[in-house]
Amino acid sequence: RLPQPILLEGEAGVGKTEAAKALAAVLDTPLVRLQCYEGIDATEALYEWNFPRQLLEIRLAEVGGSAPGAHDLFTREYLIARPLLRAVEHPGPRPAVLLVDEIDRADDEFEAFLFELLAEAAVTIPELGTIRATHPPIVVLTSNRTRDLHDALKRRCLYHWLDYPDLARTVEIVRRRVPGARAGVAGQVAAAVGRLRTLDLQKPPGVAEAIDWAHALELLGVEDLDEAALLATAGSVLKYREDVEVAAERGAAWIAGR
Repeated sequence: RLPQPILLEGEAGVGKTEAAKALAAVLDTPLVRLQCYEGIDATEALYEWNFPRQLLEIRLAEVGGSAPGAHDLFTREYLIARPLLRAVEHPGPRPAVLLVDEIDRADDEFEAFLFELLAEAAVTIPELGTIRATHPPIVVLTSNRTRDLHDALKRRCLYHWLDYPDLARTVEIVRRRVPGARAGVAGQVAAAVGRLRTLDLQKPPGVAEAIDWAHALELLGVEDLDEAALLATAGSVLKYREDVEVAAERGAAWIAGR
């Protein structure tokens, strides 16, 4: 019920995106996702004009001996709504969940661009004016902390650090997401992922990697995570050559809990 967006920070793979998906599922409302990246701007995030259709309209008007004005071409009919605008215009009855994923990958200018939406649940399109949400979206921003976010953005948000779940919770998540995984294998995977996180890895495995690993073991029919099974499926959980070397140096037996 609070109007502020939720800022979820945590290591990659802990479940920040899944938290937003779960929120949308619980509220039975659409999830509108904006995936951020370096260089993202309003064209990808808010709206863009359908230039090919506008050009076609101009050509058709010329054939008919007339010339359309700007007021004819820059109307809602020619507007392509991107995630931010779709979330603001969601008709309800419940507000949409707007997921601004990995906001830390965008730049400072894009953060500033979001302020109007976050503060007023409104966006401005110069040709059409300000569009205000009838049902302000529930905004969830996620960050992997690849850079520090601006204080002005954080002040507008409710902050929550999402940590790795404990062993029992990880097993529960793996069993839910991989129903075919045997209870023993799910426990072994969760424990092995926890041991891997204690190593000096470039990309410590998160819950997402634990789920992928359990899927791979299930498909191979593995009933016990031994050294051979670990070596055959290491690519599901270790994503850098250097991390593979660090794990190999520590030993497959140690990782597997032997």
